Amino acid sequence: MVTDSPRADVAVIGGSGFYSFLPDATEHAVTTPYGDPSAPIAIGEVAGRSVAFLPRHGRHHDHPPHAIPYRANAWALRSLGVRQVLAPCAVGGLRVTVAPGDLVVPDQLVDRTHRRVGSFVESGAVHLPFADPYCAGVSAALTGADPDVREGGTMVVVEGPRFSTRAESRHYADQGWDLINMTGAPEAALAREMGQCYAPLALVTDMDAGAESGEGVGQEEVFALFRANLDRLTGLLGSAIEALPDPDGCACGTWWDGVDLTYEVPAR
Repeated sequence: MVTDSPRADVAVIGGSGFYSFLPDATEHAVTTPYGDPSAPIAIGEVAGRSVAFLPRHGRHHDHPPHAIPYRANAWALRSLGVRQVLAPCAVGGLRVTVAPGDLVVPDQLVDRTHRRVGSFVESGAVHLPFADPYCAGVSAALTGADPDVREGGTMVVVEGPRFSTRAESRHYADQGWDLINMTGAPEAALAREMGQCYAPLALVTDMDAGAESGEGVGQEEVFALFRANLDRLTGLLGSAIEALPDPDGCACGTWWDGVDLTYEVPAR
């Protein structure tokens, strides 16, 4: 539940180095059946829309990727009324099709995590359709916000917090996958289980260990490149929020029609 019943239509979940977004925002503590979210949720206005901002890792990078409270985050945002989620994130490049500094809106996801609770379903027969993991409408708003944003590609999500070995990195590239990340799963599936339209905006911060020679990727270069692109990301997200379509009727929020859900969806 929320302390003073604020509402938001759209949410931005900030990635590594992206710990604030909204000017003149008010913060709201939210409690959920799954514990506390990563941080109090800030709510402000962008392009005439009520927008919630949640730093995925917490305000001071408190939560490593394998320990982020993913279910609490998704439930908390839905309890505020959020139906559309934009999810900027830092990614590594796996193939020469991308380079550091590129912004990509992937259209496919491969989940290689193994310690995370990936669903709200704890009993009964509720099987999420997930062939296309990202919302086409939110993805189109993101790609249309800047001509330099690239559309399409596959993002593989690994457990972390360690980076890949060269052999792992080369294996992922050999599958034809383009990007590698540590936080995109189960975030995308949980958003869909909450009936939310969700899409990532991936900033390529480095080339993964198997994609080039040298010492391999390091934490500081990832954080530094993300910080250097914060103004660019902020402006792009504002334009995307302004261009978001009406979520009514989107399959992201109607897949459960005729399904007896065995978990609670707040503000449904």
